[in-house]
Amino acid sequence: MRALPLSILKVLLAALPALAAARGYTPQGACGDFARLPIASPAGTCVALLADEAEGLRAPRRILEVAPGRYWIADMGSWEPRRGRLLEMTLPADGPAPRRARIAVLASGLDRPSGLALGPDGKVYVGEAGQVWRTAVPGPGGALQRETVLDQLPADGTHPLKEIAFGPGNRLYVNVGSSSDACREGSQPPALPCPDGQGERPRAAVYEAQLGGPQMTVQRFAPFATGLRNSMALAVLPDGAEGLVLQGENSIDYRDPQSPPEELNLLQRGRHYGWPYCVGKRRSAQGYEGRYDCAKTEAPLTLWPAHAAPLQMIPGPANTPFAGQLLVAWRGPQASGHRVVGFRLGKDGLPAGKPVDWLFDWHAQGGMRPMGRPTGLTVDRAGRLLAVEDYNRTVLMLLRQAPASAPNPAPKK
Repeated sequence: MRALPLSILKVLLAALPALAAARGYTPQGACGDFARLPIASPAGTCVALLADEAEGLRAPRRILEVAPGRYWIADMGSWEPRRGRLLEMTLPADGPAPRRARIAVLASGLDRPSGLALGPDGKVYVGEAGQVWRTAVPGPGGALQRETVLDQLPADGTHPLKEIAFGPGNRLYVNVGSSSDACREGSQPPALPCPDGQGERPRAAVYEAQLGGPQMTVQRFAPFATGLRNSMALAVLPDGAEGLVLQGENSIDYRDPQSPPEELNLLQRGRHYGWPYCVGKRRSAQGYEGRYDCAKTEAPLTLWPAHAAPLQMIPGPANTPFAGQLLVAWRGPQASGHRVVGFRLGKDGLPAGKPVDWLFDWHAQGGMRPMGRPTGLTVDRAGRLLAVEDYNRTVLMLLRQAPASAPNPAPKK
């Protein structure tokens, strides 16, 4: 590899500060005790900046309140293996405004951690690229007690990240993403059948782990639903013995900004949902026209905008402003993306209708903000929505905005 000419190298080095600054926000006043960011939110609310790269964040993907006032963050670090960390965030109870969260490192050297969930045993489950492990929540400053739950999961290819979600009956659902975008190499026609979907351990699938026994070990681990390119958004809504398993599909990367649509799928055991042969409502994917019968696949529950990139879904907790909604982080760069939305649950318990905007108008605006890149969500015990961004390296919180105080009346003469 030839060395870069000195003149080009100087230009690249000079550009580095500008690139770093492009990730930042310019605060506009106060949001509670924190800096307020210029991100649109419902009337009477504001968006607070809790932490960013100044606190050491690199690529936060998930956030979860594990104990009152204690939040754990899965920070992927980068796409390079074993650069990830598990962090703990706490909010200061006093001090001058604007306050900043405190971040401590609980574990380092993790392999692209992305999944983070509280299990029925009260332990926190962490999904790395090749494994899922759990730990009890220690007291402040205490050490983790790691227990391997699943290992030897595929950690290569285009979609190595693991999303995890719990359902009733100690069921754990795990994303095993496809190894490629569309099961094709270069200009070659896409493969039929696609190797990812073959064998006893197919990829492009959501797996189900049945936990049980005195130690809550894995009793069975098998594919639950297949034909799913990359299930980084998984949620289980309460309904019956097994719940309603929902999946937000990150569809194939066409160059067309309007196609193919993302999907919200209601997963059923043993069903195939189309990838890589079909997109949208049972339409043939590019390269599979006339080669595969899409009528054999399950149709989506609903379609979402193309390239919205759903990266996490959570049910809105009861007794919060988000009750009765499915909350979704849309990370995509198209106009449909870079926002946090909610979908109201209908009488059948399923999300429907138009999205409710919670964080929106999050496009890039010079000198004010970068484009929003939300990757993870949680609602804490106080009913506050928190979001993390990987590319912009932030932790944000949606807060009620105190009404402006009325001006003092002029003194009488």
